[in-house]
Amino acid sequence: MAASTFRARAARCLVAFAVLLGVAAHADAARVGVLSNRFSLETAADFNARVIGHTFTSIDTSTVAPPLKALTDAFDVILLFEDETYVNATAVGNVVAAFANTGRAVVIGAFYDQDRSDAAPVNSPHGWGALEAIDPNTTDGFGTPGAPRTLNVATMQRHTLTRGITALTSAKFAGGNQAKVGTTVLANWTQPNARGQSDPAVAFRITGAACVIHLAIAPNYAVFGTVGVDYSGDFHRAWKNAFDFGAANCIGAAVDAASPDAAAIPTLSTWGLALTIALIGALAPLSLRRRARRR
Repeated sequence: MAASTFRARAARCLVAFAVLLGVAAHADAARVGVLSNRFSLETAADFNARVIGHTFTSIDTSTVAPPLKALTDAFDVILLFEDETYVNATAVGNVVAAFANTGRAVVIGAFYDQDRSDAAPVNSPHGWGALEAIDPNTTDGFGTPGAPRTLNVATMQRHTLTRGITALTSAKFAGGNQAKVGTTVLANWTQPNARGQSDPAVAFRITGAACVIHLAIAPNYAVFGTVGVDYSGDFHRAWKNAFDFGAANCIGAAVDAASPDAAAIPTLSTWGLALTIALIGALAPLSLRRRARRR
């Protein structure tokens, strides 16, 4: 094969590869279902305005748990939280666990912990059904304490989920958890939990196909709180990180300690890796033919 023909074919392969990578990168923009018994609409609107790169749709779960097929057809990631405990939590937890077990990520935030079956009896918890088997944290026996929380940056590991975060504070709607065995904790709150142990602020757990991410602060803070007073720091960045990680199927999150930021480390998504292999496969026969011609 003439060198010019080889170069032309290689160029076409590279162009096709670039186009496909663009599609893959676009696919990392997640369709996020915002599930809650209260404030799902307001939270979705706030995140649509302030969390760039993903789209958010409100689902009111106060009386009905959406069917699994409706969730898997419409969403790549689910955000689950609640505001006040509610009897439908068990049914919602069961369908969200089924969603996670399809390989789609789930992100949970406060006050999820207060309806967990091991929360304080005063909260009248209903439990989250099957989701409690795959979530990252138990409660500390109480749940969100209604006390200030400040991110302990000294405990923060370099990771996609902590990228760009330098501070995060909450006046009263964060914390109250304890990590399970097998959970990866990327940052703790400075204040201990009710048992006097580390209170995880950012954590995730992978169980089979399921990836569940827990950002232990109320996602609806911006709806009823005052920034700089009730909450401050990198609030929306922390949520964006969670959806970015979930959109990438919780893959490629490790960050080189020498890097100033996770964004500086190029990582390949599953699509990107597959396309790289495909490109190598496409070019290999051309290269082999060239070598054969030289003999």
